[in-house]
Amino acid sequence: MDMETNKLIEQRRDKVSKIREKGRNPYANNFTPTAQACEIHEKYGDKSAEELESCEETFRLAGRIMAVRDFGNMVFADLRDSSMRIQLVVSKKIVGPEVLKEIKKIWDIGDIAGVVGRPVKTRTGELSIKISEAYLLTKSLRPLPEKWHGLTDVETRYRQRYVDLIMNPDVKNVFIARSAIIRRTRQFFMERDFTEVETPMMHPIAGGALARPFETYHNSLEMQLFLRIAPELYLKRLLVGGFDRVFEINRNFRNEGMSVRHNPEFTMLEFYQAYAVYTDLMDTVEELIRDLAKTLHGKLQIPYQDTEIDYEKPFVRMTMEEAVLKFNAGLKPEQLRDADTLREYAKKIGVEAAPGWGWGKLLTQVYEETAEKKLMQPTFIYHYPTEVSPLARKNEEDEGVTDRWELIVHAREIANAFSELNDPDDQKERFERQMEAKAAGDHEAQSFDSDYIRALEYGMPPAAGCGIGIDRLVMLLMNQASIRDVILFPHLRPEA
Repeated sequence: MDMETNKLIEQRRDKVSKIREKGRNPYANNFTPTAQACEIHEKYGDKSAEELESCEETFRLAGRIMAVRDFGNMVFADLRDSSMRIQLVVSKKIVGPEVLKEIKKIWDIGDIAGVVGRPVKTRTGELSIKISEAYLLTKSLRPLPEKWHGLTDVETRYRQRYVDLIMNPDVKNVFIARSAIIRRTRQFFMERDFTEVETPMMHPIAGGALARPFETYHNSLEMQLFLRIAPELYLKRLLVGGFDRVFEINRNFRNEGMSVRHNPEFTMLEFYQAYAVYTDLMDTVEELIRDLAKTLHGKLQIPYQDTEIDYEKPFVRMTMEEAVLKFNAGLKPEQLRDADTLREYAKKIGVEAAPGWGWGKLLTQVYEETAEKKLMQPTFIYHYPTEVSPLARKNEEDEGVTDRWELIVHAREIANAFSELNDPDDQKERFERQMEAKAAGDHEAQSFDSDYIRALEYGMPPAAGCGIGIDRLVMLLMNQASIRDVILFPHLRPEA
């Protein structure tokens, strides 16, 4: 902290002492607002100064003081509440000399105040509140930045999100939109007879996705637990139990690297529908995203970074092999399932292939390195290789691939879905192969979940399920480049 900031903090602490010496609490809790700035703007914004002269309606407002302008016997201040900014007009003639003096000498930018007053228009035509009563509710000790370094000091914005929200109203709007997206998503599924459920956040076995888990320990039970990497296996247990349509919106935790697309703690929507197949969920997700875009923006053509995304057109659908052929002229259809050819091609494009990878893993890596990066408009990529889809149902006409898809928009995975594997013997074999991969050093391989196998042995109805990353969806719909811009308190390294 620089010397100037320390000096300003000491000055404000001195003001706190003076307030207390007068027998008042600088952190009072005795004022209740009855209106917000947006309501006053909406009701009186179109009124003329002459029309407002006869207005006797008074309002009680509370918010943060963002600016103060001293004109002798008159002070103008900007108050921002949770809705928006409104100007305050403080006249010595109305509030008296003592109140005016306190506002000038004791109040600072950043303080939280409560005021009572009526609407007026100033000479410049700005709607304002001419106050008759003023109360200091919270004394701010730290000065707000005169010019917040939101564009250059990105890490400070994330670390001190509270200051970022004070100084940058547009940031707050992103999180209001995030709330609206989650609320509308809930409504969307409830309207379609899905039941919202909650499943455990701590798992005895890490499963449901290919990811490295966070580990913890329960002292009373004397057992190791894992923060969940996905709720999938518990949600499918509910299908066994007789729930036909379920969804959950909650946190997942994956002990992996951080980037503009990844945060170790993130929010997922997962939903499962009995007696549905993976193509049914393509239709559902396409409808959901179109609905959210329309709800947020009132239109279906929305910019994301340098591209206008068109959600009105039917989303493109192609197999992974079709995508690889489209963007890799050096490969032919008959080579896509030849592990040796794919390994050599992968090396050529800079992919380091592990010795145990089969053609399915190699094909997926080639796809991600080449084709996925070029998919800008909403595209469903389906028929993922069985090797990389341990929980998905094999395609009945081609057992080398599964009835699985991912939705890609602007080169990013937004959703992952498949027809669920409900054959307990097949699932057991895949778990065993995952255990072999784990023993060979694959930290993301799944563990063997014997209780889940037992559940399948009771019989799970044919079903399809889908997971959608809420954070990435908010990024996409609100044109935010980094996942940290849509998570209120993203994880960061400790301060130096």
